[in-house]
Amino acid sequence: MALTLRKLEIFCQVAACGQVTRAAEALLLGQSAVSMALAELEQQAGGPLFLRQGRRLLLNDRGRLLLEPARQIVQAAAAFDQLLSESGAQPRGLLRIGASTTIGNYLLPALLADFSRRYPAASASLLVGNTRQVERALERGRIDLGLIEGPSHAPLLQTRPWRDDVLVVIAAPQHPLAQPGAPAATALAAADWILREAGSGTREVCEAALLPWLGSWRPYLELGHTEAIKKAVEAGMGVSCLSRLAVQRELQLGFLVELAVPVDLRRPLTLLLPRQHPATRLLQAFIELLDETAQTEG
Repeated sequence: MALTLRKLEIFCQVAACGQVTRAAEALLLGQSAVSMALAELEQQAGGPLFLRQGRRLLLNDRGRLLLEPARQIVQAAAAFDQLLSESGAQPRGLLRIGASTTIGNYLLPALLADFSRRYPAASASLLVGNTRQVERALERGRIDLGLIEGPSHAPLLQTRPWRDDVLVVIAAPQHPLAQPGAPAATALAAADWILREAGSGTREVCEAALLPWLGSWRPYLELGHTEAIKKAVEAGMGVSCLSRLAVQRELQLGFLVELAVPVDLRRPLTLLLPRQHPATRLLQAFIELLDETAQTEG
C-alpha cells in the first residue's frame, strides 16, 4: 500500500475541515474516496490519526505529529507543479490570494478583473477574512500572498507596504452627533460604537488612532462584516469607524455622514509574502500589478 501525495492532501484537508463531508467538497471528491484514503493512511500509520466525535474529526497526538510534515510535502509539491506549468511567454496557473475584508470586498474585485484580462492563462482564488485569519492562512500555506489593513503581527512572514487607506468616523444623518460642527471628544466617547471584531485590522487602527483622543469609548456592538456595520449605523444604532473605500457610496448618496475628528486616520495596506520562497512568474506578475495600482492611486 503506497503512500501517495493524494492521501496526504486528503489528510491535510480533513484536518483543516474537521469533517469528511466538507473535505470531500473542498477536494471535489466523493465521501467514500476520502474515507477510504484516510483509512489506508491510518493503517500505514499503525493507528488512528483522529478522534471521532460524532461527525467531527479532531487530530489526536499522532495526527498532530504528522500534520506539519504532510503540509510541507503538499506545499512543496504544489510549488513544483506551479513551476512546471509556467509558460515562458505568459504567467499561468492558479494564484491563491488572501485579503482582509476592506481590501477583499472593495479593492480586489476590479484588480482581479484586470489581472484576468492581462493574463488569460492565469486564474485566482480569493480568501477574505480578518487580518489574523489572512496571516494564519499564509503561514499554513493555504494562500500564496496576503493583503491586510494595518501592520502585521506574524514575524515569520515577509511584509512590504502596498498603498495607503483612510478611515472615517461615520453616523446616520439623523444621529445627534451628525449636526453641523465637529463633535466633542466627550460626546463621541459616550456614543454607542459599532465596531469590527478583535483581530480586524480596521478595529486595531481605529483603537490606536482614536482612543488617545477620546480617552475611552463604549463598544455597543461587534460585527464581523463591514456591510452589517454600515446598515446598523444607517439605522441610527450608533457610530463607527470604517475605511472610506467601504462607505464612499453611502457618503455620496447621503445615507451616512462623516464626522470631523482631529485625528490622522490614515493607515498602510500591507502585502504579506512567505519568507524564503522565491516568487513564481505568476506571483511576480500579480505583485507588479499591485505596484502599478499603488502608483496610480498615489
